Amino acid sequence: MNDLDRAMLLSVHPRFATAILAGSKTVEVRRQRVAAPPGTTVLLYATAPTMALVGKARIAAVHVGSPRQVWTAHRVHTGISRREYDEYMSGATQASGVTLEDPVAFDEPVPLNALRAMGAFHPPQSYRYLNSDDLRQMARAGSAAGSALLGVLGDLVPA
Repeated sequence: MNDLDRAMLLSVHPRFATAILAGSKTVEVRRQRVAAPPGTTVLLYATAPTMALVGKARIAAVHVGSPRQVWTAHRVHTGISRREYDEYMSGATQASGVTLEDPVAFDEPVPLNALRAMGAFHPPQSYRYLNSDDLRQMARAGSAAGSALLGVLGDLVPA
């Protein structure tokens, strides 16, 4: 599978999903190395209580470094306080700052129960990659869920 055949499914707290989709949070931080090239589509899964795919964005860049380096480079774009960042990164030796661009909110969020109805769907703790077969299966979930995904994924999900 090449990089053009996959997307990233990213679990985020609802307040961060809202901020990403509003454009006020442009960097998502993770405790591990993110190895996704610029241009990768990111599907945003808002965790409880929302529990739905709420939108998408695209990776502009990934900065991997120590937690201190990532904070220094991206703090004003993370949408979190230094205290929250330090608590999240406690014990981590590596961090990733994933710069997101072109956020698009789905007209209709795709709820977890609709995603599970089409197969064994499990939201990731942090993130996971989806290949074209995963994306095709999600888009063909039927009803509004399938329509929403087909409408935003376009070329990522070949017929």
